[in-house]
Amino acid sequence: MLAARPELVDGVIITDPDTHTRAREALSEAALLPRSAVAVGTAAALLAPTPAPEAGDSGVFLVPPNPAMHDEHAADEERQALRARAARRDEEIRALAARLGKDRELAARLSSWRTGCPAGRLVELATAARDARGFAEETEAELAEARTVRAEADEAAAEAAHVRDERQEAAQKARRAADALAGLAFRLRERAGWQVKLRELADEAAESEARAQTCLERARAADEDRRAAQRAADDARRTARALRAERAEIAGAPDDVPEDEPGAAKSSLPALREAYRAASQLYEKVGVGADLRAEQARAESDESAALTELNRLSNKVRTRAAQLLESPDGSDGPSRQAAAARVEELVQLLETRMSTASEQLGRLRGEAERHAPENGEAHTELSDELVPENAEHAQTLLRTATGELAARADALGQAREAHAELLDAHRAAEDAAGGFDETAALLRDLLREQQAEDEQEESEAYPGTLEEARHSAAEARRSLRGCAADLSAAEAAVREASDILVRHANSTRYEQVRTPARQQIRELPASALPEHAQKWADAFAPRLRVLTDELAQLERNRDSIVDRLRGLVESALATLRAAQRLSRLPEGLGEWSGQEFLRIRFEEPDQATLTERLGEVVDEATRAAVKKNSDLRRDGMSLLLRGVGAALEPKGVAVEILKPDAVLRAERVPVGQMGDVFSGGQLLTAAIALYCTMAALRSNDRGRDRHRHAGTLFLDNPIGRANATYLLELQRAVSDALGVQLLYTTGLFDTTALAEFPLVIRLRNDADLRAGLKYISVEEHLRPGLPREAPAGEAGYSEITATRMYKRPAPSAS
Repeated sequence: MLAARPELVDGVIITDPDTHTRAREALSEAALLPRSAVAVGTAAALLAPTPAPEAGDSGVFLVPPNPAMHDEHAADEERQALRARAARRDEEIRALAARLGKDRELAARLSSWRTGCPAGRLVELATAARDARGFAEETEAELAEARTVRAEADEAAAEAAHVRDERQEAAQKARRAADALAGLAFRLRERAGWQVKLRELADEAAESEARAQTCLERARAADEDRRAAQRAADDARRTARALRAERAEIAGAPDDVPEDEPGAAKSSLPALREAYRAASQLYEKVGVGADLRAEQARAESDESAALTELNRLSNKVRTRAAQLLESPDGSDGPSRQAAAARVEELVQLLETRMSTASEQLGRLRGEAERHAPENGEAHTELSDELVPENAEHAQTLLRTATGELAARADALGQAREAHAELLDAHRAAEDAAGGFDETAALLRDLLREQQAEDEQEESEAYPGTLEEARHSAAEARRSLRGCAADLSAAEAAVREASDILVRHANSTRYEQVRTPARQQIRELPASALPEHAQKWADAFAPRLRVLTDELAQLERNRDSIVDRLRGLVESALATLRAAQRLSRLPEGLGEWSGQEFLRIRFEEPDQATLTERLGEVVDEATRAAVKKNSDLRRDGMSLLLRGVGAALEPKGVAVEILKPDAVLRAERVPVGQMGDVFSGGQLLTAAIALYCTMAALRSNDRGRDRHRHAGTLFLDNPIGRANATYLLELQRAVSDALGVQLLYTTGLFDTTALAEFPLVIRLRNDADLRAGLKYISVEEHLRPGLPREAPAGEAGYSEITATRMYKRPAPSAS
């Protein structure tokens, strides 16, 4: 039996086989969930042999165990369910205990009532029963309220715990911020010293730069003096060499120059040279007496004139001149010229230095006058230790004073900041005091109202305990404060809405609206507007629906107009691109071969931006239609041009054109500069090329881009402005490439220009005097060669085969 049915040994055996099915259903509905699987079967199944695996129902079934025994999630759910069940049972037990206490109290009261009240007082008993039922209902209500309060207390505790965690985290952050601020405060305290040191270093750097500049100027002056001395030494050596050479040429001159005696008179070198020259001439002319006397007379005359000029000079000048003549610089003419040049350079240098010094002196005097006191005295009296002894001592004192001034300025800034903080705190205190005064006045008003109500009628006493009364009063105060805050917010919202409504009604956009509601809104006070709000809303609701539908219809119409305008603008931009493409020149024009005569550059806008900009164009046209005396044109072409201009914003479109010249250089010029850069013939050639491009573009738009003939252009005397051969060749090449026939008319017989055309037809004016008519007749045809035949497969358009004239009939008088 153990081997056959081991599960039934510790299971449940049903002795009655007929109740097997009902037991299975009862156990399934009960859902007992035991700790382990329990087998339930009949006694016959226990004694029966082991069934085969393929056998059906053998009379044995299992009661499934609790899923919590093998599944963690199910165990958690089971624990939660058990806790909830235990909590419910605790609440039920507490409720039953409270009810039991009330019942016992009621039983005691009933016993005392029975003892104190004889039989027969049914009315009193019924009244007491009703009171008891009412008290029970109140008790149940209090119990429900207590449960609610407990739940709120639990929620408040959870919120308080959450707030405590947040406050702790905020405190940690505050501590970290305090540490960081302490470090910053230390740095700020040290900042004043650093700033003082920085200012001192800046002053020292400025002084060092000034000293360096002064030393640099002195070095430059010394360098210039050194160069002047070097030049003077070079001149002296050159003079010495010249004098040695001159002495060597003198016959009988000793090689060594004897030393001068201390008391001997000194003669200048020019005087000695002149004496030597006179002696030489005398030696040469000693045989001729008359010539010698004439020469002597002239010499004496020159000497007397020189003495006269010399006497006119002062003694100081003559003494300085004698000293200079005795120096090496006055030995000969070149030395004197070199010395004069050096003196002039030195004079210019000294004048430059003097002008620089004068400018600096004037600037310093101006600064001194600007910083001087108004009353002419000193700004302040200085102590003896602050009086500067020299310039360096003054600079040292100035640096010290500057540092003290910076420190005092920092202290003044800190004092101003502290004063501003105190002012803010004072204002906050005043605002708080004002708020307290308002609150006190409100409480006094409430007390007066309460006293008036107490005088009118006496309020009933609170039936509960003191704690309950305090709790109820606190709840009432919280509810009152919340309701007062909601009322204030609602009143503020109403006032704001009323102000917005009044401003909306007073707007200049609605000056032409003459409805009674607008007049009432403008005339009624703001406090009376909420009373009529519902009435106005009901009155405006149908009109709002109509206006909403109309605005929606207008928006749809605007969208359709914008879509249509966008298509036209995109077509216009495509036309610009096609114009650039069709302006490509043929081969055989040098650098112009294959070049585009027009270059049109612009940025393609995206669809969203294009739609937005075109919408602004349409809105602008609509506003112009509403305004009075508006000069904005609203025809289709103007609207399209403004749309194209808005689509190409902000850079717009840049159009460049090739400049015609004799060598056909690929030089492009903006169209705005054509009048300044092009000559008259170049302007005419560019205009013809543009017309040919537009004609080709028109032929392309009409679907005749493969057609050879794009039109005819009659030109009125173009040779008078463009008679250059290269211009005519360029005009004919462009027109031939774009399929435009050019007909030139001119009264000039310029053979050089006319030789470029394949056919020249001379016309003559004839007049019929009897009929009073004038005719134009062909006089002769001029061809430089045979006419060019049209290519094979292409129709020829080189001559007029027939003409027809149509005269429009005059309109009838009717």
